[in-house]
Amino acid sequence: MKKIWLFSVRTYLQLGLFFYFKKIEIKNANLVSNNGPVIFLGNHQNALLDALLIATKNGRFSYFLTRAGVFNKPIVSKILMSLQMLPVYRIRDGWGNLNKNNSVFSKSAKLLNEGNAIVIFPEGSHNLKRTVRPLSKGFTRIIFETLERYPDTKIELIPVGLNFEHATKFSDTAMINFGTPIPVNSQLLGNKNQSVLELKTIITRQLEKLTIHIESQNYEQTLKKLESLNADFTKPELINKCIANDFENCLPTTPKSKTILKPFFKILLIILLLPPYLIWKKIAQPKIKEIEFISTFRFAIAITLVPLFILIAMLIIGFLCSTKLALLYLLSVIILALLAVKL
Repeated sequence: MKKIWLFSVRTYLQLGLFFYFKKIEIKNANLVSNNGPVIFLGNHQNALLDALLIATKNGRFSYFLTRAGVFNKPIVSKILMSLQMLPVYRIRDGWGNLNKNNSVFSKSAKLLNEGNAIVIFPEGSHNLKRTVRPLSKGFTRIIFETLERYPDTKIELIPVGLNFEHATKFSDTAMINFGTPIPVNSQLLGNKNQSVLELKTIITRQLEKLTIHIESQNYEQTLKKLESLNADFTKPELINKCIANDFENCLPTTPKSKTILKPFFKILLIILLLPPYLIWKKIAQPKIKEIEFISTFRFAIAITLVPLFILIAMLIIGFLCSTKLALLYLLSVIILALLAVKL
């Protein structure tokens, strides 16, 4: 039953992401093994969408270390637990709660020993800046605890670069870049302090190649130069090379052709989905305090309120008019959604 539940949720999320993103490109997914203990280590820009993209595109039913704040409500907590999310407590959650992480790390070690996959965002928080931020050592603690408890375990660390064209806009383009697996075993336990530094350095260097990394010095100036070149932010290798060469021989990208049809189809789609759109624009969006959560909440409404409204609208149309007209309404929404998103 658990596998059926997880498969159903993943399939539904994949469908939602298909209609939400203009394009999702996946690179090097063949490097991810189908079994055995794996820790995915991704950069963290776009809040929950980062986790959803990895969850639906890595080919594994992974466990996720998630900030404990979202587990506050009992019903929400049960749902998240059923989706293999594990709460991690931070200092902002109160010093007294930090000890609760011990049981989470122990459970993570057990899961890895059993051959499961775990997703961790080692930067510790999300930020839309196109840069790899300093990594926390929490992921190394899980590695060490696993190897200490189960010394024969061999873990693969897979860095994951998440790249977004315009993270807060709809519709956006994303690229998921899986890195080369890094095998680790009990030999790391010889000198823990040295191993922590080495692991953090290796993962940082990999992430800096898998996603766009603009150094904090002159960040705004560098970003403006890239934008003036119409840089494709889903091509980290080209952009990082351009930055490294101090913009020498960096050819500007041809601006993507814009069509008046896309806004037209978007307006028609809004008309057909006016109530959920107004809930998003007038109620949900104004309450968002962190810009990183814009896409997350927009996507949440897209996969919850929109299907519910479509179902209610079809029932009303079918009752007042005919089943054929109700099906025509559904078909119109699907076609307009594809045109508004994919063009």
